[in-house]
Amino acid sequence: MLQAIGLTSARHRGLQPAVDDLTFEAGPGCVTALLGAPGSGKTAALRLMLELDPGRGITYFRGRALHRVAQPAREVGVVLGDVPGHPVRTARGQLRMLCAAAGVPASRADELLDTVGLAGLGDQRIASLSPGMDRRLALASALLGDPHTLILDEPAEGLDAREADWMHGVLRSHAARGGTVLYTTSDAKEAARAAGRVAGRVVSIDGGRLVADQDVVEFARTRLRPRVAVRSPHAARLAAVVSREARAARRSVEVVTEASSSRLSVYGSSCAEIGDTAFRHGLPVHQLADEVGDTGPVVSHVVPGGPARRENGADGTGPSEAAAAGTGPDGPDPVGSRPVRSGPDEADPDGPGPGPGPDPGRAEGSPTPNAAGPDLPPPIRRRPARGPLRPVRYELRRLFGVRTTALIMAVALVASAGISVLLARDGRTPLPNVLAAWPSLLPLPPAAICAGLLGALSFGDEFRYPALATGRGTVPRRLRLLLAKLVVSAGVALLLALLVVVTSAASLRLVYGGDLIRIPPNVMSLGVSWSGLTVGCAWAGLLAAGVFRVTAAGVAAVLAVPVLMVPLVQRMPKAPTARSMTGLPGRLRELAWPHWPHETDRWVLAAMRVVAHPVGTALTLSLSVLICAYLFTSVRGRVRW
Repeated sequence: MLQAIGLTSARHRGLQPAVDDLTFEAGPGCVTALLGAPGSGKTAALRLMLELDPGRGITYFRGRALHRVAQPAREVGVVLGDVPGHPVRTARGQLRMLCAAAGVPASRADELLDTVGLAGLGDQRIASLSPGMDRRLALASALLGDPHTLILDEPAEGLDAREADWMHGVLRSHAARGGTVLYTTSDAKEAARAAGRVAGRVVSIDGGRLVADQDVVEFARTRLRPRVAVRSPHAARLAAVVSREARAARRSVEVVTEASSSRLSVYGSSCAEIGDTAFRHGLPVHQLADEVGDTGPVVSHVVPGGPARRENGADGTGPSEAAAAGTGPDGPDPVGSRPVRSGPDEADPDGPGPGPGPDPGRAEGSPTPNAAGPDLPPPIRRRPARGPLRPVRYELRRLFGVRTTALIMAVALVASAGISVLLARDGRTPLPNVLAAWPSLLPLPPAAICAGLLGALSFGDEFRYPALATGRGTVPRRLRLLLAKLVVSAGVALLLALLVVVTSAASLRLVYGGDLIRIPPNVMSLGVSWSGLTVGCAWAGLLAAGVFRVTAAGVAAVLAVPVLMVPLVQRMPKAPTARSMTGLPGRLRELAWPHWPHETDRWVLAAMRVVAHPVGTALTLSLSVLICAYLFTSVRGRVRW
């Protein structure tokens, strides 16, 4: 059960709200269509339901607001636009990444690929999928958590008839299992046929306000009517002739002139009768076809004494409210020309509506929406997306689900091997610099730069392709997600640092022989320094990209460490007599309650030497500033940890 109560968009610069006091229901086991012309507020209403935009009102999903649902992916499945995934990621990789975010097994991805008909296209890149396949993948993403409610925005837009029928079949199947389905459309005929044999309702809105809330049978009877579409260069004369003959024969015939002056819609007649009339009067006809017309929810104006001309409607193809030519005292009024309203003053005879009376899913103590009364509906605050339920697994699948990671690591290895061979040729560069491929001309070695780039992409791709936050364009600033990214980026940086040293040593052994490779006595201190440099660069890129929401900012923060921070640290005034920190590990052991082994003192001393180095000091200062900036932006965004 979905209950939308008093949805009202926030006003911007004095303009009318896109959604104004919209209240309706979508019941279980039912396919509900939210029908309206483009710009009528359908998408804005969905965004208010999902708490993506600020405003007023509340939406209950089986009696609970969305922000009070512990695992939203298992309650609501959403399709808003195209799949927000990296274009080079495969369809299977995208679903497996989202499985980690939803907290479901990875095998669920293969099941849904088979369900939506993409079993043979699992290794296809998202960028190469057709619009129909993209919609199938988006639907599979919404079904990952096996949600009770499906909310879809124009799911059949841009699809051919076959793909649209398939999409409607999936929606009907979900409703037949007891689920709730709500989708938007601007085509009245699609809204009528989407439900099929499953119970369905059509909620019509215009200008952000409720116009009608009907079941499919009543909607088809009052909104859709058979008609004859006629196209003729003498449409005005043909309309007058048809009206005159209908009046003479006392038949209820309605002629409507469309927006194009050469097109007519004739209700209450047939192709044979219109063709015979045109032939008798010598009027050419270019088109003559039976159609089903949408009368539209908006009242039209009538030109007295002539054909009715529609000025506004759902698609501009329906008749006017009053009967046109040929309707006498016995002629019926055109059915469905008046808006059918369902509200507190007029109950819907075909089923329960959002009228008076207690709502079974409404929380106790929640206000009854009444835009005109003193009690306003509660405010809707734009809430950040929830982080993934399995953040480490999500980050691993996000990182290694594209070829960019492997390509960057391969470039780092190849560049490091080549630079090491060149540095060892003159014999003047120290062996640690040769193995790290760090010449004095470069601000950082290739391994550190590539580690910083991978860290920057960790958050940069999240903001560029927001798979976690559909329709938000932001990334949830959750502590678990940040810790997962820090852990994974540190692991990748350490792996890259180890591979670079091994590759450089193998290259030197191959080119110059094994005599050049010697283990230095301070190998532990060098290893800690090398690991700290690569991990620090990775974290600097990650945090800067998270603060400024762009990958370039992360790369700039990495390069700023040797270019700006190191000279700044070196120029700091030094005292003539500096105190020594000799014996600090022993004093720390005395303060600590669990006494660590004496071997740990060597690691603590090595870490102190790394921090005391100008590069280590600059990197430590940069990371401290970035952590404070990340926390400040998170608190400023009112994020609840």
